[in-house]
This record gives sequence, C-alpha cells and structure tokens, in this order.
Amino acid sequence: MITLQPVKPVIKAPSVHLPLGISFFTFHGLSYIIDVYRKEVQVEWNPVTLGLYFSFFPQLIAGPIVRYHDVAQQLIENREFKRKEFAQGVVGFILGLSKKMLIANTVGAVADTIFTLPFEKLDVSHAWIGLVTYTLQIYFDFSGYSDMAIGLAHMFGIRFLENFNYPYTSRSIKEFWRRWHISLSNWFRDYLYISLGGNRVSERRVYLNLLTVFLLCGLWHGASWNFIIWVSSATSNCIRSENNQIIKVTF
Repeated sequence: MITLQPVKPVIKAPSVHLPLGISFFTFHGLSYIIDVYRKEVQVEWNPVTLGLYFSFFPQLIAGPIVRYHDVAQQLIENREFKRKEFAQGVVGFILGLSKKMLIANTVGAVADTIFTLPFEKLDVSHAWIGLVTYTLQIYFDFSGYSDMAIGLAHMFGIRFLENFNYPYTSRSIKEFWRRWHISLSNWFRDYLYISLGGNRVSERRVYLNLLTVFLLCGLWHGASWNFIIWVSSATSNCIRSENNQIIKVTF
C-alpha cells in the first residue's frame, strides 16, 4: 500500500513589515492629492515643506488626520518660542497621557479580565461591566493618544483641530459620528460620501453610500467580526435617522 505523506512547502512567503502609521501616511497623501486635483489647495513645490507635512511625527501613530490646508500656512511661517503656547501644549499632552495611563489602562484591565471568563461563569452583571469598561477604554485610549499628539504639536507651534468632542454625550448616532474621531469622519465625508453622491441621490443610493462609508470606516478600525457587527449597527441607526428626517420634512 502506498501512503501519502504531507509535503511541506519549500517556498515560504516572506513576512511583510509595514511602517508605523502607514494608514495616516496614506490618508494624508490622498487628501493632499485630491485637494490639489480639485484646486482647493496649491501645489507645494518645496520638498522640505511637503515632507514635513507627511512626516510630522506627533500624529503619525494614532492621528488625528491632518488636512494640508489646515497646516500649510503654519508650516512655512517663522515661529518664535512662546512660553504660554508651549505650556498649553504640555497641559494637553499630560491630559492625554492621563487619559491613556490612568483611565484607559485601568478600565481596560477590568474589561480584559471579564472577557477571559468562561461562558458558564459570565452572568448579566459581568457582561454589562465588561461592555461599559471596554467602551470607556476605547474612548479614553483613542482620545488620549489624540490629545497627546495635539499637545505635542502645540509645543512646536503647530495647531491641530480637536479630534474628539465628548461623543458619548451625543443624542443620536449621526451626532455621535460628528463627535467621534472627527478628522476620520470628515475625511470619509469629504472624499468618499460626497463623491458617491451623498444624500443628493435616490434613497437606495443614500443607504448604499452610508453602508460603503461605514464598512470602510469599520475596516480601518480593525478587520474583525466585531467591527463588521459594529458597522451593521451604525449603518442601520443612520438609515433610521435618515428616515426620521424625511418624515419630519414631509410632515
């Protein structure tokens, strides 16, 4: 009898090491190219200035996504050291660091402990505690990094726009997205949603546009089933909100 032995592959696919902050590099590059194409900004011929925009380190790892027209003038102007502005930047950086280290890491440890519990030991109270602590961890972790980036840039005399505006106090899902990761939401709105037709098309196309935007936004946050479910929930809530607006306008 002939027995078949498994054959190990001879050629191994090399592991690809992606550079840190590649998503933010990509978003910055796309926004600059699209704005130049739309003639919303002028071409920057100075490679040093353009390179500084792409590689300015405070926002490379965790944002915010900085549009070129928001910082173009700041990159070329002569800056003087101002003690007050530097102090404001330090305060912002410390605030972000406190969010990350004191709050996000603390509630994150609670969430991690609950998420590792066996299913038979997970009751309703533990599930709710895990849900709330994980929700707080995501916000304080992400907004903490953004605050650190904004504060650090402020120390160098560069002002970034705020990236989070108390999103958990929102009264609707649409308002939430206007307050959550503002730079990312604005990027998808200006370069994708409006380009697809926004809400100026048929009702079906509006729903398709919303689904496309939320799907890509969810994949940007993480390629997992958790984010797919999150995208589905966000899309359905936005569609419900759109329907409510149509009803209000009609009647």
